[in-house]
Amino acid sequence: MRYMIIVKATADSEAGVMPEEALMASMASYHEELMRAGVLLDASGLQASSKGWRVRYRGAGRSVIDGPFAETKELIAGYTLIQVASREEALHWTRRFPNPVGEGRDAEIEVRQVFELDDFAPGEAVERFRRMDKA
Repeated sequence: MRYMIIVKATADSEAGVMPEEALMASMASYHEELMRAGVLLDASGLQASSKGWRVRYRGAGRSVIDGPFAETKELIAGYTLIQVASREEALHWTRRFPNPVGEGRDAEIEVRQVFELDDFAPGEAVERFRRMDKA
């Protein structure tokens, strides 16, 4: 089962402030451990919302809204995607996740289980996704 560890944005991440070397080293060590354990699928930081956009759907229409977005606490600054055998293993790894803003400071990460194709009712669309996984 896959889990996404979501790092929430902060005023600093939205301002484009890059992490300090000590935090980068801590994150690198943690992700090396994930890699050695064979559970790391992907990880990356995201640039500020000022460099992004949203697509809003209204009826049949779509509109593009350029960032930045005001609610920093609702924004994502980065993620780590892991594949583990159980929820307990995911908890084990996420409890060890370095404080994303530096030790001693208030922060929060969010962990969400990723849907697998077996979670959906069988159907042609699910089979099309399975074929994409094998490609």
